[in-house]
Amino acid sequence: PSSTSVMINPRFLRARLGGSINPLMMRTHRHSPSCTKKMFVLALVTTTTMVSLRSHTAHSFSPPSNPPLKNSSHSTKLSMSTSTTANTHPLKSITTHLDNSWLAQLRNDGTNNDPSQNTKQRPVRSGHYVLVKPDPLRNPRLIVHSRDMAEKLLLSESDVNSEEFARFFSGDVNAVEEGLIPTWATPYALSIMGNRYTSNCPYGTGDGYGDGRAMSIGEMLIPTKTNPNNENDDSTTTSAASERYELQLKGAGPTPFCRGADGRAVLRSSIREFLASEAMHHLGISTTRALSLVVSENSPSGSPRNTSRRPWYSESNKEQKIPSMNDPRLMLYPKEKRIQIIEAMKTQKRDPDTMIEEPNAITTRVASSFVRIGHLDLFARRATSFLGGGGKVLDQYEKGTSSWEELEEMIWHAAYREFRTEAYDPYRATNDIASAGRALLTGSLDKLSLMTAQWIRVGFCQGNFNADNCLVAGRTMDYGPFGFMDKYDPLFAKWTGSGEHYGFLNQPTAGLANYKILVESVMPVVTDDVAEWQRYVDAAQTMFRSRVGEALREKMGFELEDATHSEGLFESLEPLLKLNGGVDWTLFWRQLYRITVKYPLPSSSKTEDYESMFQLLSDEETNRDGSSPFYEPLTSDVRQQYIDWITSWRVALIKSTTEKQNGAGNVNELITERMRLSNPKYILREWMLVDAYTQAAEGDEAMIHDLLALVEAPYDEGTEEQHHRFYRRAPDEALNAGGTAFMS
Repeated sequence: PSSTSVMINPRFLRARLGGSINPLMMRTHRHSPSCTKKMFVLALVTTTTMVSLRSHTAHSFSPPSNPPLKNSSHSTKLSMSTSTTANTHPLKSITTHLDNSWLAQLRNDGTNNDPSQNTKQRPVRSGHYVLVKPDPLRNPRLIVHSRDMAEKLLLSESDVNSEEFARFFSGDVNAVEEGLIPTWATPYALSIMGNRYTSNCPYGTGDGYGDGRAMSIGEMLIPTKTNPNNENDDSTTTSAASERYELQLKGAGPTPFCRGADGRAVLRSSIREFLASEAMHHLGISTTRALSLVVSENSPSGSPRNTSRRPWYSESNKEQKIPSMNDPRLMLYPKEKRIQIIEAMKTQKRDPDTMIEEPNAITTRVASSFVRIGHLDLFARRATSFLGGGGKVLDQYEKGTSSWEELEEMIWHAAYREFRTEAYDPYRATNDIASAGRALLTGSLDKLSLMTAQWIRVGFCQGNFNADNCLVAGRTMDYGPFGFMDKYDPLFAKWTGSGEHYGFLNQPTAGLANYKILVESVMPVVTDDVAEWQRYVDAAQTMFRSRVGEALREKMGFELEDATHSEGLFESLEPLLKLNGGVDWTLFWRQLYRITVKYPLPSSSKTEDYESMFQLLSDEETNRDGSSPFYEPLTSDVRQQYIDWITSWRVALIKSTTEKQNGAGNVNELITERMRLSNPKYILREWMLVDAYTQAAEGDEAMIHDLLALVEAPYDEGTEEQHHRFYRRAPDEALNAGGTAFMS
């Protein structure tokens, strides 16, 4: 075959499709009217579906109007001998339910179809994916896994504890059967705060940006029960309601998009990724999940583990010497100025100053899809000759070209994967991409605005919220530069490179900027009416703002739509949270919830004991180290301001409930439960993560499991041990330590 043909392993097709393989059909396409070079594509067709790993020059392809969903009942003969039950391979669930829609519906870049050769940096100028080959970890060992996620993938505990599981999810895809599992990485574009960039690309063109160390190893389509209400009926069927899960290895080696890096992840970052993914899910916020965490270790026979060198903080750089108020160097300044200088030094970020060698690890992340705004951004850029800017010059779009078709295919695939019922099924048969695009934008706005508002609710900062780190369906991803906030700071971010634009309260604005890129990427195939483009952006501004208001109202106990009674409450509270050394975001709101538990709303306007409420808020009765949300003792003036705010809040709550007493049951119980489920007791604080990965590096992994158990029930009271260990504000030393308070 020529260098442009695609070789497909027949065993992969039989395992994926389950059915007889029809004769090969070879089709010839021309790259363009002026091009005489013929490009060949091999397509294998079965009676149930079609797999097309196509060259980017196959212009005549159009995705099937309703891609068939596999409901395979075939058994696959597997080569591995280890099994959980007789004649059953522990990874049979994966092979049985394999259904790779990305490969079936989208285009291969067509440059190099040998996955083993796609391990070095190179430009990828077309196509939606590149076939890659994971580089397995040596001597892999499973540290921890999500039982909930494993169950969703129909993997039993014995399956997870098998040798094949550790091998497969450490990059050895031949643990199933050699050549059976295709793996791929994808290109996408970089846009920051609504501005398109190519400077991060080593070629200056944007052709080198994409999955640098993430590899997809398959999509699983899990059938639904035919009769879910009948416990005795185990029959299943596949439909639009079936659950699809894409599996990605993070840290399985380099891809063409690695930009010179080694494509690996270290144990420290992998622990953070695994636990944060699961924490976000159990907080009730849309997110990618984590299935497993596998580490490379030295073998008894002497085979060394995989390691990487990474920049980090030396012991001398972890702690910054903060002067006291009486430091001679500060005595020239008035008291207020000295306080400002000291507070600024506490929050000053520093970069790593040393290189450390760390063991490699791989977290397997799972999502219904990893379609990024950056994917659509890339193909919109390629469909126009105006590559670098943010302008919308419609006559520069080259409709009818291969690049234009790739953009349309990417839009259809995003609709299929993320909003199938709303944006795909009603329009695909008639090829109504304009209606599909509008529905896609509507669905994305709903999900994105909700996600960023929920980040505010739980005190989370993503840290690097570029359009390439923003999934179309508003699913949190990229747990590298993230952090959960301890002391309230409206511009909080862990990553030293976040900048104010990605700070805590600015995240909805960043989400809006990403949505603007999505609009500019999708609307060219929808309409030439620029005014309609602007209407989507204008509507988004209102939506992002209103969603934040709803999240804050719920935290205070009000109903989502009750903007009247809650008006001005957070605006008057926010300045208080920054006074007297600051307040812990999570503890403050959870203690506020406790007030509603201990002091039910009165049925009349009788006088309440606001002083006692404040004592409960500040946890003055317990007086346990770190139990108060306040980092420093409050002055009498600030204390009174908090009491005044509690008074205003309670009066507003009483007024809001008075109108709803009739037939509403126990309103106080509704408010209490609303506040409990809006204000988590436990979050994944960075000092906890530091303890976990520091102890794991020394061979003690108990903290990892302790934290997983903690984050699986963040709204519960927890055990007495969990309460004393983890329900506290950050230790003082953690507030300015390099690698804990901030990182790079």
